[in-house]
Amino acid sequence: MEQPIQVALVTGASRGIGRGVAQVLSEAGATVYATGRSIADAQLPDRVIRLRCDHTDDEQVARVFDRILDDTGRLDLLVNGVWGGYEQMMEHGQFTWPKPFWEQPLWRWDAMMTAGVRAGYVASHHAARMMVPQRCGLIVHLSHWAAQKHQSNVAYGVSKAATDKMTAHMAHELTSYGIAVVALYPGMVRTEGVMQFAAHLDLSNSESPEFTGRVIAALAADPHVLRVSGRWLVVAALAGDYGITDIDGKQPRPLTIADV
Repeated sequence: MEQPIQVALVTGASRGIGRGVAQVLSEAGATVYATGRSIADAQLPDRVIRLRCDHTDDEQVARVFDRILDDTGRLDLLVNGVWGGYEQMMEHGQFTWPKPFWEQPLWRWDAMMTAGVRAGYVASHHAARMMVPQRCGLIVHLSHWAAQKHQSNVAYGVSKAATDKMTAHMAHELTSYGIAVVALYPGMVRTEGVMQFAAHLDLSNSESPEFTGRVIAALAADPHVLRVSGRWLVVAALAGDYGITDIDGKQPRPLTIADV
């Protein structure tokens, strides 16, 4: 029997996929905490509890988990949506995102690893301390096909591969406590950033940010979620398994490595 999510934390929920996930979980009845540096301005339901947090600051992160523990005494779901390295794609008049690594700004590596991989590690560290005594829970890392195939740039691929490896190793240590850890690969998502270039993109097989949220809600309520713990999973493929459609009623086609 499916169990409802009681308490969830979505990091990086100010916009993009994180915002969509937080919205869906709240609408499903969960108590949702959402973090981000600009979370106060996020378009989220009023009942979502917004906690401003810079996830590169360990003290701020610790305070988020202290607040959740004080308020509820439990955490059922952590979605690591915070990420860095997408800033300042234009430098000195050049679009640097697809450049070879020797022409990339070095700060991008640090942003991907610190505001991305390490932020997920630190949040999971705190979440596990709450979930282990409960002997249940789900940790979701948002990842990408770039972990499996070169796309965009070296720092991006290495950071996503690190996220997938972190998922597998965390799952190895947490499975015996009834806690699942997965990495999710969304497809082409209609985030605010993507939609700025909508006129130049093929969005015929795209996904809403809420689509990932619907899949995460189904995963969190699945009593057999431990079967997929430690694995990377494609959002649209899981949606097909669960019979989930997007907010427009469509069922996006799952991407394969050949599509990327």
